[in-house]
Amino acid sequence: MKNDTTFKELKQSGYTDKTINQEIQANLIAKIKAKESVFEGLWGYEDSVVPQLKKAILAGHHINLLGLRGQAKTRIARSMVNLLDEYMPVVKGSEINDSPFQPISKFARDLIAELGDETPISWVHRSNRFFEKLATPDVNVADLIGDIDPIKAATLKLPYSDERVLHYGMIPRANRCIFVLNELPDLQARIQVSLFNILQEGDIQIRGFQLRMPLDIQFVFTANPEDYTNRGSIVTPLKDRIGSQIFTHYPKTIALARQITEQEAAISKEDKEQITIPDLARNLLEEVAFAARDSEFVDAKSGVSARLTISAMENLIAAAKLRLIETDAAKTTVRLLDFMSVIPSITGKIELVYEGEQEGADYVAKILIDQAVMTQFESLFPRIPKLEKEDIKTPYTDLIKWFNKNHLELNYTDTDEEFYSKLNSIAPLTVLVEENTPRLSNEDQNFCKELILWALTINKKLDKSENSSTYTFDSADIRQLFRN
Repeated sequence: MKNDTTFKELKQSGYTDKTINQEIQANLIAKIKAKESVFEGLWGYEDSVVPQLKKAILAGHHINLLGLRGQAKTRIARSMVNLLDEYMPVVKGSEINDSPFQPISKFARDLIAELGDETPISWVHRSNRFFEKLATPDVNVADLIGDIDPIKAATLKLPYSDERVLHYGMIPRANRCIFVLNELPDLQARIQVSLFNILQEGDIQIRGFQLRMPLDIQFVFTANPEDYTNRGSIVTPLKDRIGSQIFTHYPKTIALARQITEQEAAISKEDKEQITIPDLARNLLEEVAFAARDSEFVDAKSGVSARLTISAMENLIAAAKLRLIETDAAKTTVRLLDFMSVIPSITGKIELVYEGEQEGADYVAKILIDQAVMTQFESLFPRIPKLEKEDIKTPYTDLIKWFNKNHLELNYTDTDEEFYSKLNSIAPLTVLVEENTPRLSNEDQNFCKELILWALTINKKLDKSENSSTYTFDSADIRQLFRN
């Protein structure tokens, strides 16, 4: 924290007064020249969103980040704080961060006129120069711009015509700062109109006061395209005043999606040491989100947030942790069976179309997991033929025959030793894995054994039944006999 100083000492220090655009631009240029990362933790945007952001900043534009839910729009806005100077000098006691070089409030002008070079100067850290407001329908002009404060008028014994009776809203208080307005279309049209002058001329109007307060603010807006039709819209004159509109997007590859999930998921150091997550399990988790974004049951306009896989990863870890507690084991590995624990993370993060609602959220979640399983399975193993002829042997014939005489019962609460000894007892299953995935780690090969069984049940080559803690795999033919 920097100590207070005087206006004279500030000038003698060689400090140069800058607008917020000049400040952000100078720091951006310095980072680029130093080959430093400008926006930390934004995976998958290096060749799309980030270059556009840099250009918008260099152009001195206000920015509208347009994209579906869970595309890091707010993270982008918050990360811009790192482009501010560490400290900013203000006239001490100013409500709106007056610069001593260019005071705009009556309080600051009067104080400098009275004290001159002895005007006290305080410092504001960049962490306090970020203002964020969620645009909800109940937001009014007084919240954003300001209003007359009758209590202040009475306390100071001033008439309502005196500028000192004004109570400044969030935007004037964000002078020389970054102001983020989230979900802009949710803001009522008449409130959006109140932003016109601020964006274009930089000044504000409160009630009947003819104020000329050239506010210096970097605005960042966020919006979801769905909002344009379902809840509201950005009025055209306001869109016209926003310099750059930048579209965000979901990660385009599983690898990028994994980086985001691993960065954001809240997993303790202790859990990381006790719980092993196979690479294939991590990939499968991301495949679920990719399947959801392409699903006919999920509303594509609403999007599928990156928070789905983050929440699902935390649930996956929780399932493994519960097993550790119940079995009193020291370590465990995430299994395909554990993926049933992520269903609550899926159902709460997707918007279903009519057909999906008819099927039910839980059923759709299971379909998405099955689709992800098949995508991963087909990238590792031969396709499962739809029809089998008795005289033609397929890669899965021996395994299916094994189940004609045996069944397999897998429990969530089995220790790793119990669980994998059951899988390893199926010789045709081990052969399949070793022949097709010889280079995978032991954990991934074990995961593959579950993957194969799951894929065979999806293709109706095996039958699968379940209860609260157990999955039983049987011959599809035997089950059909019992049903008949």
